[in-house]
Amino acid sequence: MRKNYLILSIDTSCDETCAAVTCDDRVLSNVIASQIEFHKEYGGVFPSLAKRMHLEMIGPVISEALSRAKVCLEKVDAIAVTIGPGLAPALEIGVAKAKEVTKKFKKPLVAVNHMEGHLLSAFVRNKNGNGSFSKIRPGFPILGLLVSGGHTQLVLMRGFGNYQLLGETLDDAAGEAFDKVAKMLELGYPGGPIISELAEQGNPIYELPIPMLGSKDLNFSFSGLKTACLYKLQKIKKPWDRQFYRDFSASFEKAIVLALTSKLEKAIKIVKPKQIVLGGGVINNLALRKAARKKAKKFGLRVFIPYDKKLFTDNAGMVGVCAFYQAKRNDFVKNIDLLDRQPNLNF
Repeated sequence: MRKNYLILSIDTSCDETCAAVTCDDRVLSNVIASQIEFHKEYGGVFPSLAKRMHLEMIGPVISEALSRAKVCLEKVDAIAVTIGPGLAPALEIGVAKAKEVTKKFKKPLVAVNHMEGHLLSAFVRNKNGNGSFSKIRPGFPILGLLVSGGHTQLVLMRGFGNYQLLGETLDDAAGEAFDKVAKMLELGYPGGPIISELAEQGNPIYELPIPMLGSKDLNFSFSGLKTACLYKLQKIKKPWDRQFYRDFSASFEKAIVLALTSKLEKAIKIVKPKQIVLGGGVINNLALRKAARKKAKKFGLRVFIPYDKKLFTDNAGMVGVCAFYQAKRNDFVKNIDLLDRQPNLNF
């Protein structure tokens, strides 16, 4: 494949309408139109509203991505779109738009796994070529810990396109648990950033269970921790003062971080990776990043994260770079008419 392979990518996997233009593994533009403010009153993502807003925003977001990259659609080499996993009504809009653009401009189409995008987000470089891997080559096998609103996974990466799912959540994802506990505390939505901010000023004085700590596998579970939080809160009389919110948030965060990093350590011992990558919106949590680095350091390993926090959450930049590696493998959609969303897509 020649250099300077331009891709217009689209991601509508949940509640953010995203479009980006990438050149090989470099992001030229990465536009995200968030719907968070519109879903707050529902305490979570309302599917029909998400679909309606994607439909409204998809055109302007694509135009903005092309404009910022100073690229016209005629010059783009391929179109990429997230086909799953995600919210079915939301994915539908992105897939339909990608098929429309692909046919109109006669471009090849790449169907992308959203979680592979999160896995490869640490490999993304900016337009100047700077990124987490800009001064060091990937050393396979690489172990990825992906922690997002809807998914929690450990993935072994033997190369680009060569993945093995080692473990995943059996129920709620870590991000969901943050949101649900924040709802119990009446802190609003989304809960992760609020709890993380409060936890920084709190002490983990409340005893909460560390889920799956004794299990021999590499799976996760957060429903038991969520239930334990509910019972604990029912026993503590209101009104709750500000320090209580800080301390309870710190206690919950500690349990989540220990659950995630204990499995990370277990995976390191089993698969003996050469490098670690983190991806997904929950890695915005500073305590998690610090704890992951501490675990990795015990084994002489480095942890790599995306160079920009914009790449932690859902975005199309990571989708475009993932599509570039797929294009290098000639992994294009063979029959565009048959392409459909895959809400439960996995590795």
